[in-house]
Amino acid sequence: MATKVERTGVTRETGWLYYLDKKGDVSRARMARGGGRPPRGRPQRVVKVGIVREEGWLYFIDKDGDVARTKMARPGSRRRTKTTRRKTARRKTTARRRTATRKKTARRSPARKKTARRSPARKKTARRKPARKKTARRSPARKKTARRKTARRR
Repeated sequence: MATKVERTGVTRETGWLYYLDKKGDVSRARMARGGGRPPRGRPQRVVKVGIVREEGWLYFIDKDGDVARTKMARPGSRRRTKTTRRKTARRKTTARRRTATRKKTARRSPARKKTARRSPARKKTARRKPARKKTARRSPARKKTARRKTARRR
């Protein structure tokens, strides 16, 4: 869950994007696709707060218009700890399995090769091509003569 850092109470207007800038102040910039055609301009400072950011936290403007923060979700941080535990447990069990399989294979006689079963081939359905627009074409006589001329030149 997010915790409030500073109470600013900013009221939002449509067509603006509200964010915390590099200096730690609440600023706003025109959205590219919000509230009609946006006039070109620089971002505006709404409230001067001066928040100093801590590493590993995501800062944002919440629904109430206050500055809040939440712990950043780093990809793979949870997975790393679990996989290291699993690998050490798996190493022990795989070593036991290897020795057991070696003993079993020594006792057995060579097995016959099995023939692979093939699944029956499915019949492909023919796809219909989309109808093309009819366009005005040149007469076929011209094309043939043009081809003949180029063939003679070569």
